[in-house]
Amino acid sequence: MAEGAKKGFSGIGGQAVLEGVMMKNGEKYAVAVRKPDGNLTVEVEHYAGILHNSPIQKIPFVRGIFNFIDSMVLGMRALNYSASFYDVESEKEARRDSKKVKSDSRSNASTVMITIISLILAVGLFVVLPTYLSTLFDSFIRNDSLIAIIEGVIRILIFLAYIIFISSLKDIRRLYAYHGAEHKCINCIERGRLLTVKNVTQSSRFHKRCGTSFIYLVVFISVILFIFIRVDTLWLRLVVRVAMIPVIAGISYEILRLAGKYDNIFISIISAPGLWIQRFTTREPDKYMVQVAIASVEAVFDWKAYLKEAYDYEVTDDMLGQDEEGDHIRFRYKEEIEEFSALKDPDEAFPLEDDWEEGAELEEPDEDDWED
Repeated sequence: MAEGAKKGFSGIGGQAVLEGVMMKNGEKYAVAVRKPDGNLTVEVEHYAGILHNSPIQKIPFVRGIFNFIDSMVLGMRALNYSASFYDVESEKEARRDSKKVKSDSRSNASTVMITIISLILAVGLFVVLPTYLSTLFDSFIRNDSLIAIIEGVIRILIFLAYIIFISSLKDIRRLYAYHGAEHKCINCIERGRLLTVKNVTQSSRFHKRCGTSFIYLVVFISVILFIFIRVDTLWLRLVVRVAMIPVIAGISYEILRLAGKYDNIFISIISAPGLWIQRFTTREPDKYMVQVAIASVEAVFDWKAYLKEAYDYEVTDDMLGQDEEGDHIRFRYKEEIEEFSALKDPDEAFPLEDDWEEGAELEEPDEDDWED
């Protein structure tokens, strides 16, 4: 039995997309989307990444920079694909004629451009703005260390305000429910449970390897580093802050990687704030969202083989058939994509938000349950 497997590390990850979930395993990824008519579509593709077969992939702190770029490019590609099902009618039909996540050169250029713009906006909001606001205290605070601490506090407050504001938007709340479904699927597998709707629903929606935790680590580590890196001139200070972003991203990636593989008091302390922030960036999904997440996992990951290797747990069809609610759907994939209807009434695919948000909430597993 592999040591990493015993620690509950599956190696899969993903993100929520518009009415769907993207899951990635190695170079293979799948995007599962619940279409407006209630049908579920699953697209499977490959993404080798910037460092395909490069020795840089094994260099700590450096590999994290390129993995971060890969995750942004792939995430934007998956979001664009899911959004194509919800465009205006004139564009919708044209895009669906080509049921491929893999896009042409013009679409790739658009994805890269959007990614660059997103990075620029993020740098402006979380790097430039806090640095500028901290200079307003220069006239009556002469202690450079205190100014750096104030800058860090401002940066954290802007980050938290942004998270809370985004989570209050109606469309984002639904996206965050799919985010919760993604986490629940991974937690279900990594705790050695059958990947059924019932088991996934009962799993935690918080996970240490979440992108939210990564962003928190970037903010937190930047606060620590900038206390010790002091530059008097404002423009030079901004240049240093921006130049340090790759270094900070590399450090954050390595910490997040350790958090996903190991459990100890140091990792628990470092991970705790990120898990707390996930209370805003994830929500409890309904069972139809969970079905979408399961479809995405099963398209790229043999979870039955994982349970056999990690927990010496042989999964049989009879065991899956014992799911009391009969919620487990056996997905049969063609080479790349398959559509099916999981509902008798497609209109039930999207319950009103009040129905799933204000209903009786599932009991959250204790912290010890998802950490053990």
